[in-house]
Amino acid sequence: MSRPGSVDYPQRHADFEHWFQTPLGRALLADQRCCVDHLVAPLTGARQLHVGVSHRLPLASGSDFSQRITSTPHWQSDLPDGVVVCDADELPFPSESMDLVIMHHSTDFSAFPHQVVREASRVLRGGGQLLILGFNPISLWGLRKFLFRHRSGPWGGRFMMRSRMEDWLSLLDFQVESSRSHFLRPPLQRAADLRLGLGQRLAGTRFLPIGAYYCILASKRVCAPIRKQRGWRRPNVVALPAGPIGASRGYQQGCPRTPEQETR
Repeated sequence: MSRPGSVDYPQRHADFEHWFQTPLGRALLADQRCCVDHLVAPLTGARQLHVGVSHRLPLASGSDFSQRITSTPHWQSDLPDGVVVCDADELPFPSESMDLVIMHHSTDFSAFPHQVVREASRVLRGGGQLLILGFNPISLWGLRKFLFRHRSGPWGGRFMMRSRMEDWLSLLDFQVESSRSHFLRPPLQRAADLRLGLGQRLAGTRFLPIGAYYCILASKRVCAPIRKQRGWRRPNVVALPAGPIGASRGYQQGCPRTPEQETR
């Protein structure tokens, strides 16, 4: 699949990964890990797939799944076991092979976000869970992205509306189980600003959809298969008599014979 040349997504992936080493990035990742662990704790299954911008930012590493797979968009020489190099919109896994798919800002940093969701739906089995984390445009973080042109770190992402993501999931036959925004802190790097000030004054607004990121947990619906009835059944098949196919024998006896038949 071709990539638009106007946006350097590999560079934005690298900038976003590096940004998580900042105080604000570490605080955001810690909050996201707590959120994901809380939602994934009651889930069990065979295979868990984590689709993100880097394998160095794991989520749900202690979940109760037999096999945990992580995808990364860039190959490196020190990749650990269980890491697959691929794009989020072209997953190299069979259909209906995963029990849980976690998408960590993979739609925010992709040229084809809708295809990313479709691929996650394809590899997810019926009844499996899909967990999506994305930046919320209706927040102080979205306002900061709108006012400043600096595109490093999270500001290079799309900041898609949560309602739009829920509409996509509905079209792909998902049932949304949980959908909330989290991390009510301003986009400031100084540690003192993270603990005090506006972050604490926003603590009472936890039920408003103004968190820095949203987290959506959805279940893939299981559609009942329609059994097809065989068109031909052996008891209803009538054997045809041997000979040329045409008028029946009784009809031929009632018709006058032609001169060619008289000479035979």
